[in-house]
Amino acid sequence: MLVTMKEMLADAKKNHYAIPAFDCSNYEMMKSILETCEEEKSPALLMALGCDIKGRDLHLLTSMIRGASEYFNIPICWHMDHATDIDLIKYGCDNGFSSVMYDGSVLPFEDNAKNTAIVTEYAHKKGITVEAELGHVGNASVGSISETGTDNDPGESLTVPEEVTKFIEITDVDALAVAIGTAHGVYQKTPELRIDRLDEIVAVCDRPLVLHGGSGTPNDQMQNAIHHGITKINIYSDVLYALNKGLKDTLNSVTNPSTWPFIVYEDAKKMMKEVVREKLHTFGSAGRL
Repeated sequence: MLVTMKEMLADAKKNHYAIPAFDCSNYEMMKSILETCEEEKSPALLMALGCDIKGRDLHLLTSMIRGASEYFNIPICWHMDHATDIDLIKYGCDNGFSSVMYDGSVLPFEDNAKNTAIVTEYAHKKGITVEAELGHVGNASVGSISETGTDNDPGESLTVPEEVTKFIEITDVDALAVAIGTAHGVYQKTPELRIDRLDEIVAVCDRPLVLHGGSGTPNDQMQNAIHHGITKINIYSDVLYALNKGLKDTLNSVTNPSTWPFIVYEDAKKMMKEVVREKLHTFGSAGRL
């Protein structure tokens, strides 16, 4: 069944675990994620990035996941990830998403809050959950993050606790993604999460907190962040690595160019499921149903 992210994160916050949120680009990824979540009795949180929902792709991918939700015995959330176009978000709210994210993290505080408030007002009328980002988790392959950013991404900055309360008051957002030391992509060196900053945010925020850039972040640091209040962790690169390595190994070994897709994807699906299973157990969402 399809549910909102708000329902999932409320339980995660109450019971001190986190739900891994997996960006999902195609059928094989969807099937691997949903099968593993059902096997492990975990809620399933699937996300779509802008590159995968251009034009009619939004309808094709959304129809596939909403259809699949009728055949799995677990709660499933379908979340629009890192959207910056308010019109696209409204369109997604009207056409199948149960949760959306407006990402105004590179904008000045006032613009980010104003735009997020527009999104929440529209989405909430339809019973749809909204996530926003305060502070900025960059796209560079970086290690630890400083107060003013990193050399690879000068625009990166930690979430400022003093801004959190005001942001929540203006936007009434349902979940807040915070910048405490992670980055999107593949790390060149091990990140060091600012748990002290997370504690300061938790002290002033009553909404579920989200950590982006979970791929490659050491498990002990993620578990510590969960212990200190993180309830959702985004994963993409780790699943992509499993998918691409499995496909590469298989395609380099087959001699028949007409090999059926279920054979070509077999190892890739096994490897993706291993990644998903490991995240479910590491974050504590396995066995919650």
